[in-house]
Amino acid sequence: MNNELMKEATELQSQLVEWRRGLHQIPEVGINLPKTISFLKERLDEIEIPYKVHEEISCIEATIGSGGKCFLLRSDVDALPVREEADVPFKSTNGCMHGCGHDMHGTILLGAAKLLKAHEKELKGTVKLLFQSGEEVFKGARAAVEAGVLENPHVDAAFAMHVIAMIPVGVIMTGKEPMASVDGFKITLTGHGGHGSMPEGCVDPINAAVQVYLALQSLIAREVGGTEEAVLTIGQLTAGEVANVIPERAVLQGTLRTFKKDVRERIVNRIREVANGVAMTYRCQMDYEALSACPSVITDDEVTAQVEESIHSLIPQARVMRGAHGMGSEDFAEITDKVPASYYMLGAGPEDPAKRLGQHNPKIEFNEDVLSTGAAIYAKVAIDWLEKNV
Repeated sequence: MNNELMKEATELQSQLVEWRRGLHQIPEVGINLPKTISFLKERLDEIEIPYKVHEEISCIEATIGSGGKCFLLRSDVDALPVREEADVPFKSTNGCMHGCGHDMHGTILLGAAKLLKAHEKELKGTVKLLFQSGEEVFKGARAAVEAGVLENPHVDAAFAMHVIAMIPVGVIMTGKEPMASVDGFKITLTGHGGHGSMPEGCVDPINAAVQVYLALQSLIAREVGGTEEAVLTIGQLTAGEVANVIPERAVLQGTLRTFKKDVRERIVNRIREVANGVAMTYRCQMDYEALSACPSVITDDEVTAQVEESIHSLIPQARVMRGAHGMGSEDFAEITDKVPASYYMLGAGPEDPAKRLGQHNPKIEFNEDVLSTGAAIYAKVAIDWLEKNV
């Protein structure tokens, strides 16, 4: 089966490249992906796989096999609001970009769908495929769970992979907690605007915003233990339009990332308290808005071990490494929070090391050679898990 599956996947490579480039040219952002969903539906129709579309959240739930236990394979398919600068002939021109490789993910899952359909009679249960929107805004997985994708049939275990452009092809990584939680927030400070020459007659929200920024950094320095992991970043501070006018309001937006639930809850509360306290000190009104809230990805030891065994049996030369643990975030956490699941990172770096850029870079490129490998891994893992967990 192993040699046969890899051979079948390799024979799909040219088609997978074509599909990937098609998706790459129609990137869409958030949980409204009409062109992407239309593209995926057409491919699933060609493969003759039944599916259900959750139109309101642009997610597709497809099934292969029937009865028995159910194993979920998930790929996110949304893009970023980034203008592409990669020098490739199939680059996006609509102002958005698949700068995190989600076009690769969607294609890999389509490839796995085709492989699994060819081996449907051999499945000892049901494989559910989830093409998910909204990962970049940390809303898609939660919306999919709320829409019932883990039910009918009930999902017993799940698996997801993410291509990484900084990791060379042939290296595959996982970990117990590979990705951190994320809490996005927006702080709006409202003062009293006026002429820049008369600040004494105004309440300056920019001054308050600067003080809030400094105070928030002190939370990490003085309220998080040295052995705990937490990163607080203010990625946006906006205020004013011209040089000689004190504006009415200033806005800060940022994220908190950590792993420990108690640290997460405590610092989220302190962000609100500190921002409000500083705002009051500088006579501003403070409004706090939670933009996202997603737990950390916590993998299941047994599922992870079974995935690793499947990968090694399929690709004996693969370098499977443990210890993946970073402050990036991934809303597959909403699924790992509900069912035993595993999460792996698939090396997809270009052959030239100088071109191995970080995710979300406007010049990023991915090695398309991993498309068939990823499809084979997805199919093999699902087949094996159902076989071992009848």
